[in-house]
Amino acid sequence: MIKRVARCIREYKWAAILSPLCMVGEVAMEVTIPLVMAQLYDYGVVLQDMEVVVTKSLQLVLCALASLAFGVASAIFASKAGTGFAKNLRHDMFYRVQKFSFSNIDKFSSASIVTRLTSDVANLQMTFQMLIRMAIRCPMMLILALISALKISTKLSSIYLQVMPVLVVTLVCLVPVVFKIFDKSFKLMDRMNNIVQENVHGVRVVKAFVREDKETEKFTNISGELAANFSKAEKILALNSPLMMMCVYACMLSISWVGAQMVVASGNNPLNGLTTGELSSMFTYTTQILSGLMQLSMVFVMMTMSRTPLRRCAELLAEEPDIVSPANPVTEVRDGSIDFENVSFRYSAEAQHRALKEVNLHIPSGATVGILGGTGSSKSTLVQLIPRLYDVSQGTLKVGGVDVREYDLEVLRDNVAMVLQKNVLFSGSIKENLRWGNPNATDEELIHACKLACAHDFITAFPDGYDTHIEQGGTNVSGGQKQRLCIARALLKKPKILILDDSTSAVDTKTDAMIRQAFAEEIPGTTKLIIAQRVASVQEADLIIIMDNGMVVATGTHDELLRTSPIYQEVYYSQQKGGQVSE
Repeated sequence: MIKRVARCIREYKWAAILSPLCMVGEVAMEVTIPLVMAQLYDYGVVLQDMEVVVTKSLQLVLCALASLAFGVASAIFASKAGTGFAKNLRHDMFYRVQKFSFSNIDKFSSASIVTRLTSDVANLQMTFQMLIRMAIRCPMMLILALISALKISTKLSSIYLQVMPVLVVTLVCLVPVVFKIFDKSFKLMDRMNNIVQENVHGVRVVKAFVREDKETEKFTNISGELAANFSKAEKILALNSPLMMMCVYACMLSISWVGAQMVVASGNNPLNGLTTGELSSMFTYTTQILSGLMQLSMVFVMMTMSRTPLRRCAELLAEEPDIVSPANPVTEVRDGSIDFENVSFRYSAEAQHRALKEVNLHIPSGATVGILGGTGSSKSTLVQLIPRLYDVSQGTLKVGGVDVREYDLEVLRDNVAMVLQKNVLFSGSIKENLRWGNPNATDEELIHACKLACAHDFITAFPDGYDTHIEQGGTNVSGGQKQRLCIARALLKKPKILILDDSTSAVDTKTDAMIRQAFAEEIPGTTKLIIAQRVASVQEADLIIIMDNGMVVATGTHDELLRTSPIYQEVYYSQQKGGQVSE
């Protein structure tokens, strides 16, 4: 887990190495300063030797400047390493998500992915910077200060050894308790982000049903629960600070009492025992040793807090895409013919229910195919197998006479354009959205595709035309306009197969008919699969497929199905009597 995330350091490894090295230099200077101060007082001030005073003063200045230089360098390297590590980690996680298939994405909620890419990475960045600085500084400070204190007085140094086990035992007891609380807190954060995301995305529904108070209450509850968990963890950690200060003051009192007796007994003579200067150094080392322990405890706390984000980020990085290109892929799609041969599909290996059951279909290249069926009949599932958004569980699916699993994924999906049920536009201009279909499309090609999708007229009606800015999610265009822009975007790919998954449900029947007529005249060589709820949308198709409960129950032309299919008859006559209705 740690190794997988640590790979993200990459080009910043030298900064990650130099930061602790500089920190060692800073600590060495800080530990040296009390020794020089003791010598300055004992051999310079007490003995009134100005030469010693000047020499030791210069040494103090040099040590202070060196400590400052090492500290600044360490901070710069740590900052560079930490931000670089976070950048690489976010990049690797985002890149991994882009490679996921639909089944991979189904394992993680979108709110969880956002949390992992933001707050979890920020937490790991802070911990990493602390590790390469404080995790080196604290033990080094403990070791060097303790060695220096032992050189001055073994008797006084034994006081530290009596106090340190108390702090260590306390820390060992606190960490496991705090970890469980933080683990629960990060799960709560996922839930809170999910509530925020759902609320912002569905704000129109919330207002339409006057559910603002209920949504506010739901957010307040989860936010309060999260605050209570963090507060509980902080209360437990807060025990560490007063205990630490109690130990510091206990050491100060003990060293003052014992040290004063030793100074008096030695007559303040360096040759006879402890001096006043050395005693003052012991006070400094007391602060350094115990503050080092306190900082070390904070490092453990940060490591405890980051354990859950580390695991969550590692999970995302470890998730292997289950749909990838083969070793020697086919790099050309011959035509738009589609063959389903005994195809069955489950959404997961553990699923009891098959979404598709033994589907057998042959669709010739260039044909227009309509797909009808009730809600839950697996119409969308059927077409999502064609560009390998999911892989078949059993059987074989061929495009252009070749099993889709033998194609290079990019090649296959470049030749299959799909307009999903949920139309998505991205913030940016209309031109930028359209060029998702073809980044190199000329303005003439954009206009031609929009005319085929009956989108040109409403685009030119905007003051800025094709440069009109689309808000996030396409909130400043209507549902029908959004559908037509998505259809035009798909047409710009010039695909061999075009799939419209109920993509004209928000347009009127006249516009729907115009779009279908334009398709028939302008892209006759493209295989067109049209999922619809209106019979009128597929009535003139070369082949109509009727689906029910994951099975193909009937196929044929409009006239054939009117004679042979009870399901088609029921749908057709109900729409004729009640008027053609949309979903």
